Amino acid sequence: MIKIIHGDITTLAVDAIVNAANQVMLGGGGVDGAIHRAAGRELYEACLKVPEVRPGVRCPTGEARITPGFKLPAKFVIHTVGPVYRDGNHGEPEKLAACYRNSLALAAENGCKSIAFPCISTGIYGYPIEDAAKIAVREVKEFLAAKNAKDAERDVACPHAPNGRAGAPRTPQIDVIFCCFSERDADVYRRILDLV
Repeated sequence: MIKIIHGDITTLAVDAIVNAANQVMLGGGGVDGAIHRAAGRELYEACLKVPEVRPGVRCPTGEARITPGFKLPAKFVIHTVGPVYRDGNHGEPEKLAACYRNSLALAAENGCKSIAFPCISTGIYGYPIEDAAKIAVREVKEFLAAKNAKDAERDVACPHAPNGRAGAPRTPQIDVIFCCFSERDADVYRRILDLV
């Protein structure tokens, strides 16, 4: 299921919320700052413990990292770093798509049944909302379709085992929420969801 809402992502009681983080992962402006404030100091301390892959970089652009949610209603925070938009010809679409794919993969690995995304890269990073929403919706739909196909294949492979195949438990279906900061952004997502 895919749902689009206009609201405050820090208030959502889901298994994971996605943080549009920066590479250092220690808080910032916009949704990043709001999530850090709502989660409390423990989130900052947990992010500090994430190893740097190079000086000042804990999460490179397009990748994702997971921490507990601490004081948030969400069990986990999945931190991902979206691209800064230049003109769309410097790998921005691929990097933004990777944010969604890697966040969803982490959610699935951690048994999440629900995940909420903000509009990644559309704030201070300047990604045009229409283009960003098309990528977000496409990646989520493709991920869910691939997961459903894999689960169906597993069921066919071994129909009498409780999970399709002995020893291979089925990962839970994931409900996805796009939580938009403005009603205008939510309207863009709703229109694109019907088209993609």
